[in-house]
Amino acid sequence: MKMVDNEYEQTLIVEEAEKNPVEKKRVYLLISCFVLVILTLIYGLATGSVTLTMSEVVNGLFGETGTMEHQIVWNLRLPRLLTGLLVGMCLAVSGGILQGIMRNPLADPGIIGVSSGAGLVAVSTMLIFPAYTGLVPVGAFIGAFIAAAFVYVLAWNGGVAPLRLILAGVAINTLLGALTSGVMIVYSDKVQTVLSWLMGGLSGKSWPHLQMILPYAVIGLILSLFASRSVNILRLGDDVAKLLGYNVEKHRFLLLLLSTFLAGAAVSVAGLLGFVGLVVPHIVRLLIGNDYKFLLPISALLGGALVVFADTAARSWFEPIELPVGVLLAVIGAPFFLYLLRSGKVM
Repeated sequence: MKMVDNEYEQTLIVEEAEKNPVEKKRVYLLISCFVLVILTLIYGLATGSVTLTMSEVVNGLFGETGTMEHQIVWNLRLPRLLTGLLVGMCLAVSGGILQGIMRNPLADPGIIGVSSGAGLVAVSTMLIFPAYTGLVPVGAFIGAFIAAAFVYVLAWNGGVAPLRLILAGVAINTLLGALTSGVMIVYSDKVQTVLSWLMGGLSGKSWPHLQMILPYAVIGLILSLFASRSVNILRLGDDVAKLLGYNVEKHRFLLLLLSTFLAGAAVSVAGLLGFVGLVVPHIVRLLIGNDYKFLLPISALLGGALVVFADTAARSWFEPIELPVGVLLAVIGAPFFLYLLRSGKVM
């Protein structure tokens, strides 16, 4: 009996030793991503049509008001960068949650109708009711929620299976995309005004835009930290989750609502940014595995850093032209995702 106890204790020690390096790696990666966010923000503050030194950036942040540095850093670049940071965090976390609850590596915010619903309302407002263009962010947010609700209702059949949810999302996306194209064709003489929004961008974003997304992003991201355990359990499959005493439909609906909330907030401010919610959770999953306790916060930091860096590059690398950040993200994201598919690393 004593020998058995010793063997059992040795097994526990070995298992604990195997876990510790993994936990340390995840903590180190979390810290590294936080540092990466700080570095990309500093890079964004210093880079642009007017390049600033570090001392000028500091003076712009904390020095006297009214100086050129203060105008550039505080009034132009800082609100845009912080808005991009929150947009990237929301999209990455939204995509990570969807991939977990649908058990599908190709799930992203667009698959639940968020992008198409927001796009239809935004395009219709800008083209048909140009006097109400200021309400585009609010309308896009509402359109995202309505589209996601339609997808959920269509997928319901005594419950919502992940496959039915995906198929319903594809159908709604196709329908709403066709309606959006139809509106653009009818009002083709004004279509130039909506192209930048459809391609996704942060041009012209200022403190009011940051104030609009900030409460939604903070609430959604905090809730996502508490949701990680539920996502981990739903990833095991409906049968296992039910055996563990989980109300599968209730938790899936709440997590879907949280994902829509995050993605809707991001899309309403920045337009249709692609690949952040799809690719970022993949990168994190390859680095640390599928534990959502770490996957969601690391995805948030990496997604925010990616959007901030891409936006800085889009507005400074191609002068005198400023590219929409959505174009650059697609150029970066599509080849990377194809590489993942080709290498067999899409799990």
